[in-house]
Amino acid sequence: QVNVILIIKCNIMKKEKLDNEDNMMDKSYLEQHLPHYLQKDIDALKKGMNENSMHLDCLVDEVDGSINSAYWDQTITEEQANYLRKKYLGL
Repeated sequence: QVNVILIIKCNIMKKEKLDNEDNMMDKSYLEQHLPHYLQKDIDALKKGMNENSMHLDCLVDEVDGSINSAYWDQTITEEQANYLRKKYLGL
């Protein structure tokens, strides 16, 4: 389980570094006005990463599920869902 957590964390950190190095267009506006449950799960994932949580895989699954739920409920757009998956899940 520790190896899975390290792989997930490394992939997300590498992705963020590449995005910054490529000077990608700022799309932070896609994180505005997210449903409360999705924002809560994203915040928990960030906290878990900062604290080297042993449950990082569960936190990633929660974010993934919340993104899917928000998309299918039409509370976020496909563009937002894709952006969030790429940023937080490395997908």
